[in-house]
Amino acid sequence: MSKWFGKLGFVETKETELSVHSEIVTERDCYGDLTRNTRRNQSSDKVNDDISLANTLSVIADPYVQEHFCNLRYVTLYGGKWKVTDASVEYPRIVLTLGGLWHGNETE
Repeated sequence: MSKWFGKLGFVETKETELSVHSEIVTERDCYGDLTRNTRRNQSSDKVNDDISLANTLSVIADPYVQEHFCNLRYVTLYGGKWKVTDASVEYPRIVLTLGGLWHGNETE
């Protein structure tokens, strides 16, 4: 188990103008433990296979993270943004399972 420090990315849909809804990305710094560190190759009909992680992070959940964990979309790890595929609340921590690269909006 190794220590981890990085950013958690939360995405919320908000009305930015009248009848116009946009995804707003918020990043929060967070500490935790990398409890499982694995990767998988997913074969497909593409020339290059997609890289996907099967890592598990146990992060310390502050009140914001506890309240908004349903909006959690990605975690920064190894210089990339990785999708959160599963989030399990185990107070005072949240255990996150990571999947493929996240290709969503940037923070504003």
